[in-house]
Amino acid sequence: MLLADPPRPRPLAALRHPKVRLAIVLAAALVAIVVFLTAGSPAPLSLVLPLRLPKVAALVLVAVAIAVSTVLFQTVVGNRILTPSLMGFDSLYVLIQSGTVFFFGASALHLAQAQVKWALEVAVMVLAVTALYRWLFFGRRRDLHLLVLVGIVLGTLFRSLSSFLQRMLDPTAFATLQDELFASFNVVDTSLLGISAVAIAGCFAALARIRRTFDVLALGQDIAIGLGIDHRRVVMRILVVVAVLTAVSTALVGPVAFFGLLVANLAYLLVGDRHALSVPTAAGLAVVALVGGQFLLERVFAFGTGLSIIIEFLGGIVFIALLISRGAR
Repeated sequence: MLLADPPRPRPLAALRHPKVRLAIVLAAALVAIVVFLTAGSPAPLSLVLPLRLPKVAALVLVAVAIAVSTVLFQTVVGNRILTPSLMGFDSLYVLIQSGTVFFFGASALHLAQAQVKWALEVAVMVLAVTALYRWLFFGRRRDLHLLVLVGIVLGTLFRSLSSFLQRMLDPTAFATLQDELFASFNVVDTSLLGISAVAIAGCFAALARIRRTFDVLALGQDIAIGLGIDHRRVVMRILVVVAVLTAVSTALVGPVAFFGLLVANLAYLLVGDRHALSVPTAAGLAVVALVGGQFLLERVFAFGTGLSIIIEFLGGIVFIALLISRGAR
């Protein structure tokens, strides 16, 4: 009797395992950081590293903050299309900048100390969003669907008010304002890195205490409550942390609408829904996109275009594809 040949191992079978894919993404992020710091340097690394490290640190902080906040926000609202930026965060930032220029002049954007300006912008955005969350959750007949609806309506209102204020500015002030409204990954105020890192680290410390509830929250409100989760308290804590992370990243580099949507959905596609895998995968993909993309623009394409423009273009395509696929279902 002939024995059947043992199945041959498939060389690429290991790539199907989510943990392997996570390891590959994190390795790619590390490689992107090392290449950005060391490649193409005509001068010794001792002279180049102090110049490149602050930029890489800013890119990593923004990438991680946007990725983590987007994944957790989508978990809370139960929707993979909505992001904090699409809910009005970016519109609020634009309104703050437009109101500052309209009431105090274009010079007000540069006269104030960078740390003071950063702190005020973050405080205003966090307070506004937290007040909205508390009003929606701590009352009768309040739910996440109303939160989504109100967020979209307020985002439209903020954009309309910003457009109204911008139309009454003189051309010089308007040109100065436009520079503040486009995300810039090339020029980052290094004096804000320390305070931004502290704020993000505090958010991660708060999330670490409730990390075991993330997968339960993804099952839905009724199931989470049935499994013993204090749904309102946990959701409120997550939303406040999301508000801080989004405000910090926006105040550091400017508004980026579709970046979180892009990396979050790529993470779901690679490793699935478990937050122990999807959150670090999204963060790794975000680092690869920002650090690797900035490296290509600086060293290969010689700043032929802005990184934010490419990211928004790709993210917009993903957003439209998700809308079409959900509509087809």
